[in-house]
Amino acid sequence: MYKTRISWCIIVTMTRITVDVNEEWLDSARRVLGTDTKVATINEALRIQATKEQARQILAALDSVQMDFTGSADAFGYGGGRDLSELEGNARDGRVA
Repeated sequence: MYKTRISWCIIVTMTRITVDVNEEWLDSARRVLGTDTKVATINEALRIQATKEQARQILAALDSVQMDFTGSADAFGYGGGRDLSELEGNARDGRVA
């Protein structure tokens, strides 16, 4: 009997560039991010910024849709769910729902 091996290939494109970087800012970012090298610090900072942009786009998409959470506490089986009726207000006020 032959075993089939499934493999996923992820190709990451890297670009080599030369830039002038403010050393004080780079050292500060390294401490905040907990990275060991300049390359790791720059890559982590770029990753975080890209993630923030993706999150902004997701929130904008959610804000464009009217959501109705009334009755959410009774919407799930096994004795009800969680009351989400104040979820939007809590999130906008910075409170964890």
